[in-house]
Parts: sequence; C-alpha cells; structure tokens
Amino acid sequence: MSDLIAKSAIDKRMASIVQPVIEDLGYELVRIRLMSGKATTLQIMADKPNGGIDVNDCSKISTEISAILDVEDPIEAEYALEVSSPGMDRPLTRLKDFQTWNGFEIKVETSELIDGQRRFKGLSRGIEDNDVLIEIPQGTIGLDFEWLSDAKLVLTDELVAASQKGRTNIVESDFDDIETEEE
Repeated sequence: MSDLIAKSAIDKRMASIVQPVIEDLGYELVRIRLMSGKATTLQIMADKPNGGIDVNDCSKISTEISAILDVEDPIEAEYALEVSSPGMDRPLTRLKDFQTWNGFEIKVETSELIDGQRRFKGLSRGIEDNDVLIEIPQGTIGLDFEWLSDAKLVLTDELVAASQKGRTNIVESDFDDIETEEE
C-alpha cells in the first residue's frame, strides 16, 4: 500500500482494517487520515472504480465501517467518522490515478529535493513503469512514485468541464415536487 493512501502508522493500521470492507462493497480506498485537534476525526475518502461515488454510497460505507470499527476498536479516544468522495481536486494516491487523470494539471510534492526542488506543478502525462510523468515548463520529467509525499489535481476550468461531462443525468422524478405559493 502506498504511503499516499495512509501515511502514519495509525493510518496504515486503520487502512488494513477498513480497506477490505470498502473493497467488498465494490469501492476503492483513496485516502485515510486520523486527524486530531480539538476533536479527533477519522477521514476516509473512497470512490467507485470508475468514479462517481455519491452520498448514498458514502452512507453505506460509513455504516459498514462503523460496525467493524466497533468490533476492532483501534482508536482509544472518542472520534468522528467522516466518509467522503475525493472531490474534484482529488488527491492522487495510487499510480493508476496519474494515468486516469492524464492531461490534467497536477501538483506533486516529493519527500526529498530533486534538482533543488520538492514541488512540481504541470500536466500529468501518465505513467511509465513506476514513474509518474509530469510536463513542466522545462519539459516532461519522470518522478518515481515512491519519491512522492503528496499529489493532487489542480482545480481548473478543464477539470470542471470534464467532471460535468461525467455526471449522471438528473432525473426530475427522483425529487419531491416543489410547492410554491400562488399569488
């Protein structure tokens, strides 16, 4: 499992518990983070293999994960469970994500300096073996996937347009009638 899906030891432990449940339901784990502050939150991002997760899917995942977490009880403190879609400017956590989002603008951060820099922004040009290809002003470079510490899509007009094309058609009969006051 990549460190981009689960970075810390507790995140990796949590992923080992919830990933089989998520996959058994037909979804993919995109990212998991246990975040503490004033309150502790277990944040889980999941998606369908071809994208398009919705609130009902998140609810189904949340219900199943809650049950297994109640049994396993891996977190001693009180916490909130948050299950969500990766969103439009989604994190890129798996090698295949860079192929899926080929041609879109991405931001990538490496764990070590590469030619004096850690942050790269450019167009995803897919993958080659274990390398993520990114087109930057100097040309296309390959970064070993293992070097990455963070990666995500950049919210652009092109990304918004592509996301809207991928949306399912809204069917009016799926909604309640809107009552209006007549004047």
